[in-house]
Order: sequence, then C-alpha cells, then structure tokens
Amino acid sequence: MQTRCFFLTDLLLCVILLTGCTGTGQEYHIGVSQCGAGRWREKVNSEMLAAQHLYEQHAKVSIACANDNTERQIQQIDSLVNSGIDLLVVAPNESAPIAEAIARVRKKGVPVVYFDRKATNDQYTAFIGGSNVEAGKTVANYVVDLGGRLVMEITGSMSTSPAQERHEGFAKVMAENPHLTYVCREADWSSDKACSIIEEQVKTGSIPDFVFCHNDGMATGVYKAVVELGLEGKVKIIGIDGLPGEGIEYVQFGHQEGSYIYPTHGEKIVKLALDILTGHPYERENVLQGMMVTPDNVNLVDLNSRELMEQNEHMITINNKLEEYFGMYNIQRKLLTGSLVTILLLIVAVVIAWRAYIQMLKNTRQRQSMNEEQTLFYTDPARRKIQQLLDTPEENLPAPRNQDTLFAERLNEAIRKHMSNPNIKMEDLGEEMGLGRVQLYRKVKAITGLTPVELLRKMRLQQAYVLLGNTTKTVAEIAYEVGFNTPGYFSKCFKEQYGKLPMDLRSEE
Repeated sequence: MQTRCFFLTDLLLCVILLTGCTGTGQEYHIGVSQCGAGRWREKVNSEMLAAQHLYEQHAKVSIACANDNTERQIQQIDSLVNSGIDLLVVAPNESAPIAEAIARVRKKGVPVVYFDRKATNDQYTAFIGGSNVEAGKTVANYVVDLGGRLVMEITGSMSTSPAQERHEGFAKVMAENPHLTYVCREADWSSDKACSIIEEQVKTGSIPDFVFCHNDGMATGVYKAVVELGLEGKVKIIGIDGLPGEGIEYVQFGHQEGSYIYPTHGEKIVKLALDILTGHPYERENVLQGMMVTPDNVNLVDLNSRELMEQNEHMITINNKLEEYFGMYNIQRKLLTGSLVTILLLIVAVVIAWRAYIQMLKNTRQRQSMNEEQTLFYTDPARRKIQQLLDTPEENLPAPRNQDTLFAERLNEAIRKHMSNPNIKMEDLGEEMGLGRVQLYRKVKAITGLTPVELLRKMRLQQAYVLLGNTTKTVAEIAYEVGFNTPGYFSKCFKEQYGKLPMDLRSEE
C-alpha cells in the first residue's frame, strides 16, 4: 500500500510541476569567471550574490573560480556560455591568452563585462573596477611624502593587467623624484615569492626604506622576512587591497605603513550587467574610487568596513529567504494551474486506493499469521533460551549521543587537521563539515559562543600553550606550526588570551 501511495504522490507532483510554465518575471542569468580565490575576490563574490534581488530586475549569479589557472578559466568561460548565460562577467587570469575565449563569447552575441582586469582585445561591452594606475600613483605619492631614500617595488605577475598598470602609475611618480633610489622586482602575487625577494635584497647590503607590494598578501611575506632579519620597524611596508582582517588589521598592528583600498562593489557589477541586459544607459568604462589607509585613519576605516561587511551578510540572508519565498510562490501557482489535472488523477487514485485496501487486508491476515508464529516461538521454553542468547540487554547498548557533541568533535578534528595552514579559510572548514559559510558561522556561534575565526584562533593559542610548556621549540617555530603568519602577531594574540607573552610563560617554569 505504501508503495502505491508514494507512486501516486510522485505522479501528482510531477504533473503539477510540469503544468507551471511561466515564472514570476524575467530573471537574467549572469555568469562570473573569477581568475582566482583570495579574500578580495571572496568579498566581490559575496557582494554580487547579495545583490541578486536588490534591483527591479532579478539576477541569478553563477560563479566559477579558475584558481589562477588560465587553461581552466578558458574551459569555464566556454562552459558558462554553453549553459545559456545572458551575460559574462570576467576577471582574466592572463590578459593575452583569455582574449581568444572572449572573442568566441562575443561572436555568440553574449555581452562581456571585464572587472578588475582586462584582456588584450577590445571586444568587451563594459569595464568596471578600480584604477590600477591611480592606485600605483597614490601609493607612490604617499611614499614620497613620508620621505626616504631607497624605495623597492615588488609587482604581481606582469602578465596581468593590474600588475602592469600599478607598476606604470608607481614608476611614473618615482621618475618624477630622481632623488629616490628605485628598485623594482617581479613576483607572482604570492607571499613566499615576496619573502624570498626581500631576503635577497637585504643580502646585497642595500636595505630599502620602503617596500611597495602589489597586494597585502605579498606584504605579509615581506613582513615575515623583515622580522626574521631583525629589521622590524626599519623597513616600512605598503600593500594594496585594504580588507578587514588583512591589510587594515596589518596597519593597525603596525606591520604595514599603509594599504590602498582597492574597491570591490560587487553590487555595482550586478547593476551594470542588468543595465546592459535591459537596454538602460550605461558607461563603457566605470572606474571605482579607492583610498589610502594610513595609521591616522585606520581605526575609522576598520569600523566602517566591518559594518559594511556585516550589512552584506544580512543581505545574503535576505537573498536566501527571497529564494525560498519565490520557490513557495511558484509551487502555489503550479498547484493552481494543475488543479484540473489533479481532479482527474484523484479518480485514478480512488481506483488505486481500492486495490490498496484489498492488498492491505491480505497483508493484515499475513501479519496475524506471523504474530501467531512469534507467540509460539516466545512461549516455547526451549526457543526462549535461544532467543535470550541472541538478544542484547538494553543496558549494554551504546547510549545515544548529542548531535552538538558529535558536531563539536568533527569540527575539532577538522581544525586540528588544518591548524598549521595559515591560509585556511572558513569556507574550507565549512565544505569539510558539509556546511555553507553562513551555516557554519551560526552553528559554531550557537554551540561555543564564538565565531569560527575566534574559535580557530583560540585553539591555535591553546596548542601553542601546550608546545611552549612541553617542547624546546622556539617561539617563532611554534607560531608557524600553529598557523600564525608572523611571530609578532602570535605574541600579541597570546598575551591577549593568557595575559602574558610566550617567553614569560617559559620563564615561569
């Protein structure tokens, strides 16, 4: 009977869903091809997702990340276009190789919006992003105002337009100040490469007064080298991105002398895409304004940035609820549209129900027969002894465990597994736990009272406390082992947690 009922239910649902042919209004599908990951791009992604239902026309945003692999990005672009997107938003990993893929997209009549970066061709509909030339100039003028003699620039990969343009702006100002000694070295956007470059520079005996890195990630690599070389405070470091928890925090801690906020504004990317798709007026070149974060304004900038990020998280929550409401609305419309078909199916259901009733009577008779056999089995003394040997006493069965306890054990295992990785992201932990970023945040907050980031830092410090008391490793070795980028930041966090510096703990032993 249950099988027949489930079959009937599935049949009803299929017919009802198929009868609803129209939606709540046109929704445009926007495909996004990200060249890589990282905090800055994650912020752009979350802003675009939060803006899907922000405007009069709704958008469905699908994001693909190439993880700095040009071949993968070309494949993802082709896949997005073949899936039937209405418009492509792309940040090219490399300018020249992506140009051919963009030409294929435009040939199919799909508009293309470049953001942050451009390819070498001119076959795009619009561009939106910060001015990298202006970013380079702003940082250079800031360096000139601070004074100094030897200035070093560590660029990103020069096969990308941001690195080329940031270098162009910075080098132009340096050329206008011949009293400065200017050195430029190319990196690959990674902190490790920047770290090795500054180490090589110091070995030459020429220590720079200022080091300008094309992003805050490379700036952390430079800071690590400076600390290890005993030059902290002597070499001033400046980066680009200016994100909360990264560049802004580094300026607050004194690790960097400044960071240029390279704007994201994912909601403006969605707005530009919808203007193009709906035929509204739009500018082909859309330059977003950035600003310099300095020790003088960093606290105010940090406060405003965190408030904006919190508001964006609220927008994502609202967006998710809207998706649920739209789904419910569509189901209701389909239910009304399919009501006539449902009446016909109910007639069929009566026939099936009657047959199920007959089958139920047969099943009842069979169960009664089985019950009689079981009664004989349990009342027979010889068989009862056999049954007792097979039964497990209730007190020996394992006690059920609380779901929060099981979650906490899994989370503890996942954190300890990735603790030594300074670049671990909450999305990675969430994926391992089978949860999204927002779900992980809510679950951890509800159980521990801490955010996932706070819990990760607390567990790192607890592990460091154990290592300090039970090993002979240096403070720096322990800091890196538990996932801190720099010993200085580790010591600061340790003191905030335990009221004493790591070396003070060892001196008490």
